[in-house]
Amino acid sequence: MTIYVGNLSYQATEDDVNEVFSEFGSVKRVQLPTDRETGRKRGFGFVEMSSDDEETAAIEALDGAEWMGREIKVNKARPREPRPSGGWNNSRNAQF
Repeated sequence: MTIYVGNLSYQATEDDVNEVFSEFGSVKRVQLPTDRETGRKRGFGFVEMSSDDEETAAIEALDGAEWMGREIKVNKARPREPRPSGGWNNSRNAQF
């Protein structure tokens, strides 16, 4: 299971997030996506912990908490939805 963390401060680092979540158990991985064009953090991230019990404890304790001046949203991450392939001109695949 992976945890979604939303409404993060743009100044938050992976080490900052790791420090907060490690209070609830062993953090296996922290990922803070960045914008492809600007390189700026996108204001959300993902945390993977060693056990479901640790993740549940972190979610219950941190959802809605104020951290770095923002009220963070913490919940179970949903699986990624598949994106349609092709580009803006997908007419090659059209059936006429």
